[in-house]
Amino acid sequence: MHSSRLPLTRDLVLVGGGHTHALLLRMWGMNPLPGVRLTLINPGPTAPYSGMLPGFVAGHYTREALDIDLVKLARFAGARLILGAAEQIDPATKRIAVPGRPEIAYDVASIDIGITSAMPDLPGFADHAIPAKPLGMLASAWEAFRADSSAARIACIGGGVAGAELILAMSHALRQHNRLTQATLIDSDTALSALGEQSRSRLRAALETHGVTLLEQTRIDRLTEGEIHLEDGHVLLSDFTVGAAGARAYGWLGSSGLEQHDGALVVDTNLQTSDAHVFAAGDCAHMARTPRPKAGVYAVRQAPILFHNLRAMLSGGPLKDYHPQKDYLKLISMGGKTALADRNGRSFSGALLWRWKDHIDRKFMAKFDDLPVMAPPPLPRLRASGLEEALGAKPMCGGCGSKVGRDSLNRGLGSYTGAARADVTPLPGDDAAQLQTGGAIQVISTDHLRAFTEDPMTMTRITAQHALNDIWAMGARPQAATVTLILPRQTPDLQERLLGEIMSAADQEMTFAGAAIVGGHTSLGEELTLGFTITGLCASAPLTLAGAQEGDHLILTKPLGTGTILAAEMTGQARGRWVADALDLMCQSQRKAAEVLCAQAHAMTDVTGFGLLGHLQGMCEASHLGAEIRFDAIPTMCGAPELAEAGVRSTIFDDNAALLPGIGTAGARALLFDPQTSGGLLAAVPSDQSEQLLDQLRNHGYCAAGIGVMRGAGEGIVLR
Repeated sequence: MHSSRLPLTRDLVLVGGGHTHALLLRMWGMNPLPGVRLTLINPGPTAPYSGMLPGFVAGHYTREALDIDLVKLARFAGARLILGAAEQIDPATKRIAVPGRPEIAYDVASIDIGITSAMPDLPGFADHAIPAKPLGMLASAWEAFRADSSAARIACIGGGVAGAELILAMSHALRQHNRLTQATLIDSDTALSALGEQSRSRLRAALETHGVTLLEQTRIDRLTEGEIHLEDGHVLLSDFTVGAAGARAYGWLGSSGLEQHDGALVVDTNLQTSDAHVFAAGDCAHMARTPRPKAGVYAVRQAPILFHNLRAMLSGGPLKDYHPQKDYLKLISMGGKTALADRNGRSFSGALLWRWKDHIDRKFMAKFDDLPVMAPPPLPRLRASGLEEALGAKPMCGGCGSKVGRDSLNRGLGSYTGAARADVTPLPGDDAAQLQTGGAIQVISTDHLRAFTEDPMTMTRITAQHALNDIWAMGARPQAATVTLILPRQTPDLQERLLGEIMSAADQEMTFAGAAIVGGHTSLGEELTLGFTITGLCASAPLTLAGAQEGDHLILTKPLGTGTILAAEMTGQARGRWVADALDLMCQSQRKAAEVLCAQAHAMTDVTGFGLLGHLQGMCEASHLGAEIRFDAIPTMCGAPELAEAGVRSTIFDDNAALLPGIGTAGARALLFDPQTSGGLLAAVPSDQSEQLLDQLRNHGYCAAGIGVMRGAGEGIVLR
C-alpha cells in the first residue's frame, strides 16, 4: 500500500484514464503532493493508446502492447483506482456519481474521458456495428473477429483520417490470411478533406492498392444484420462494420452545469473549466481561446501543465498557462508497415516513416511499462541486530491477509485456546467457536485484513466476504456483525468520506448475507485495516474440518491465485486485468455455494491464509484421513500460473510450503500453497452426490471443480 506518515487533508479525483491523466499519474508517482488522497475513476483496468490502434488492428501489435495498464500506474502513483464509469459531476456539492457506490467527494477534480461516437443514432447501428470510440470496445470486437477464419466483407463509415487508417488496417490484416473479399469506406461528403492535396492523393492510392472501394457523397439509411442500406436504395454487404464518424462528448457532462461548446467542456489557458475546482483535458475539453482539432498530441502536451496546476490548486500556488502549438505532424498508418507524414501541406510516405512512428509510439508506451522502482528509505546507521531479517527481502503483501505463519501462530496461541467453559466449544482447526445459548446453537468468528487496494469500498466488500466465509463453512446463518476499523490519519472531512464509503459497502454485504451490523470500533493508525466479528445460528451441529469420510470427493468453489496476483501487483508484475478479475472473485459471496453444499457435506472449510493444501491438511488431521489431489483439476485465476512460473511468491508462502515439504513447489505447483484472501469453500461430499452438486454450483456462477478424493488414514496427501 502507498502510505504516508502525514495526515491526508485533500481529495483529488481524476475522472477517466485518458493520455493526459495517464502521464499525470506517472508524474505524481515520481513527485506526490503530501496530504493528498488521489483517486482515479475509470470503467476498466486499462486504457487503449489511440496512436497504436491502427497497428493493433493491422496485426502489428498485441492487445497488451496497445493498453496502458491503469492498475499498475495507480499503484505507482499511490492512487485508489475505482473501476466504474462516472455518470454525473455536481460542482455545487463537489460530488461525482458512479453507479453501485456512494458518491465520491472531491476538493479538486479533473476530467479526461475522451469522446464517444454519435453513430448509435443511426438506425440499426447499435445492434450491427461497432463505434471507433471508445477504443477498447473496438479493439475487443476486432480481436474476436480477426480470430475467425472465414471470408469477410468489411466496411467503415466515415472518410476522415481515422476512418481511412482503420479500413486500411482491417484490410491489411484480413489480406494476410486471404480472408478479405470486400472492403468499403463510406463518407457522406468528400473523404480526407482535412488533409492537403498531396496527402489525400497518397491515401487514396493506398486505399486502391488495398482493394478498398471509396464511396463519397453517400448517405446511409439504416443497418441490418450483415447489410448497410444506403439512401439511394443500394445495399452493401458487411460482416464487420466500424463507425468512425460523428464523434461527440459524453452526454452526462451536459448535466454538470459547466460551460460547454458542442458538448465539450470549455477550458481556459489554465485548463480550468467554468468552475475553478474542475479541470479538463484531452478530447473532452474545448480550448476556448486557442481552439484546436481533437488530437492526442495536445492531450500529451497538456499533462505537465495539468500536473502543475492541480498541485497548485491543492497547495495554494500560482497556475501556469498552456500554449498549444499551431500545427502538428500527423503520422498516418497505411495498413502495412508504411506510414504517411503530413504537416503544413507537405507530405511524405514510406516504410521509414512507419518505423519512426513505431519508435515514437513504443517510446510513449514504455513510460508506463518501465516505471522506476522507488527506493525504500534507508535504514538508520545504528540499528538493532536482526532488523534486516525481520524486514525481509520483499514488502509485506496483503494477498495473505498479512497473516502470521501457521507454525508461529500455533506456538504463540496454542496454549491460550481451549474449552474454558462448558458452553463454549472451540471448533477444530478453525478461528471460530460454537456457543451454546439456551436451546440455540450459535457460532462466532472474526477476521480482519490490512488494506491491499486503495479503494475502500472494494476492500470492505472483500473483507466482509472473507469474514463471512467462516460462517458459511460451518453451515450457519449469519446473524450479527461488529466492525473494527483502523483508519489512517485524516482531516475530519476525509474521515467522514472514508467512513461513509466503508459503511455503505459493509451494510450492503451484510444485508445480503442476512446479518445485522450492530456496532463497531474505530482507532487511528498508519494504514487502513478492516475487520468483522460475526455470529451465526446453526439448525444443527456446525460443519467442521472433522467428519470427512474415506471415499468422499473434494469440491473447491473458487480458483486459486489471490496471494500470487496481489504480491505481483505490489511489484508491478501483474497485468491490470488479472488484478481486476482477482478482486471481482474476492468479492464473490459464497452464500449460495454454502446452501448447495451444507446439506451433503461431511466436512467443510474455507481456503484462506494457509493455502489449499494447508487447509486440506487441517481437514485430514481432524478427520484422521489422507487425500489424493488431481493437480490438473484445480481451477486457477487468470494470470496466476504465469506469475507462479515466473517465481512470484507471497510473504508467507515459505511457511505454508514447509507444512508439506514432499509435495514440491516448482512452477504452477506453488499455487497449492498460495495464501488466499476470501477464497473458496473446500468440502468433502459423498462421491455419488459430487457431480450433481458441481452442476448446481456452476449454475449459480461458481467456477467450482472436483479436485480429489479423501483416502484412508496414514496415506497422507498425495498429488497426482
